[in-house]
Amino acid sequence: MQDLECFRVEVADHVATVTMCRAPVNAQNARFREELMAVFDALHDREDVRAVVLTGEGRAFSAGADLKDRPDRARPGAYPRHNRWVRESFYSVMECDKPVIAAINGPAIGAGLALALSCDILLAAEDAWVAMTEVDVGLAGGVRHVLLAFGRSDARLMFYTARRVGAADLYRMGVVSAVHPRERLLEEAQAIAREIAAKSPLAIRAAKRSFNLVEGMSLRDGYRYEQSQTVELSRTEDSQEAQAAFREKRKPVFKGR
Repeated sequence: MQDLECFRVEVADHVATVTMCRAPVNAQNARFREELMAVFDALHDREDVRAVVLTGEGRAFSAGADLKDRPDRARPGAYPRHNRWVRESFYSVMECDKPVIAAINGPAIGAGLALALSCDILLAAEDAWVAMTEVDVGLAGGVRHVLLAFGRSDARLMFYTARRVGAADLYRMGVVSAVHPRERLLEEAQAIAREIAAKSPLAIRAAKRSFNLVEGMSLRDGYRYEQSQTVELSRTEDSQEAQAAFREKRKPVFKGR
């Protein structure tokens, strides 16, 4: 991917490491969102990528929306267009076919937290923290993202007070899967990504689609959808290879078909 100003993308061992590099705090403006969508749309289609790690350069994961880049209220259509781009930037991560691991290396604030919560798996550095500070700047947004991971009371407490929530509390609440020293965070995230990348890419993509779709379904409808996915997978070469490798006690070789 060429001409990126806000991101750096590196691929090794079927794992893409995407680093936000918009100094000083990875604030999200129009250019940032445009590049975010371009990066994750490309990773969605890349056959050499099976898992993604998203992290930030410097001390911050992302300080959220760039308040210097607000739409002009006097210009008709400015806010709807702005809001659409904000939504779609988050959706590009959620809808990427490949699992995305957030390595939260530092503060994730407002839209920065929403971006982290758009990922599949969250890890945090020991000194990282998150906050929803919208009420402090007279704005709103992000409640639905927060409710994906936080309990009812914790979500409201964080929103109404704009308090910081540290990594230890995030782990206690079940928001992040693990907390690591900052210097080991990326390594640990990449290790999980490589573990995922070793699985059948078709099965992993089907699992991510299931997570995205069944969350709003009843148990009956959700499980029926998953069973349909299993039927489709059973017809693939990768499924046959996975079962043969299990029987033969060897490492499978997946071809993505």
